[in-house]
Amino acid sequence: VQLQASGGGLVQAGDSLRLSCADSGRTNSRLLMGWFRQAPGKEREFVAAISWSGVTTYYADSVKGRFTASRDNAKNTMFLQMNSLKPEDTAVYYCAARDGAFYTGVYYTRPSDFDDWGQGTLVTVSS
Repeated sequence: VQLQASGGGLVQAGDSLRLSCADSGRTNSRLLMGWFRQAPGKEREFVAAISWSGVTTYYADSVKGRFTASRDNAKNTMFLQMNSLKPEDTAVYYCAARDGAFYTGVYYTRPSDFDDWGQGTLVTVSS
C-alpha cells in the first residue's frame, strides 16, 4: 500500500478535523492527488484535488469554503483541513493519486481518473 490516510474520528457538527495522506510511492510522478469520500449506501464522490505544486486546487461544491487541500512534498504528505463539519460529511475518506499527466482547466473528479488509492479513514460527524 503506497497511500495511507489517517486522521479520521468522531466529532460534533461545527468541529474541525485534519486528514493526512502519507505517500510512499513514486511521489515525483504524483502530479495530481485527490480526496474522495463514500457514505454508507452511496457511491464514492469527489471532494478535492491538488496539483504537485499546490498551485491548482479544486473542490466539490458541497465542501467549497469549508475544506482546504494542501501538501508537503518534502514529507510526501497531503492534507485535507475540514472545518465547519456537518453530519452530511460523515463518510469514509480516501486519498488517491493520479500518475498520468493532467491539464490545467480539466477537472479530474471521477474515481477512474486516479490510479492509486489509500485504505480510507472514517469521519463521523454527529449533530
